[in-house]
Amino acid sequence: MRILLSYPTDAGIFDIGQSVDKKYHPIYNDESLGSYSSVQEAVDSLLNNETASVKHFETKELIDTSKLGIPEDYTQWDSNY
Repeated sequence: MRILLSYPTDAGIFDIGQSVDKKYHPIYNDESLGSYSSVQEAVDSLLNNETASVKHFETKELIDTSKLGIPEDYTQWDSNY
């Protein structure tokens, strides 16, 4: 999986990656949270808390990704890859 974008939050860093089949994946703690046909769909799934369950890497508590302040515009994410 190739990481395209990253965004830091209070719960840790979320990434958007692209797999060899050209699908886009929101990623947290090295785990894919779903598979989408566009970067925006992957970001929207985080904005709407519609991914696979996300547990904080330290506390193991469930995270509501819609409350993390992730920007809707993925061009505001870090793309230094």
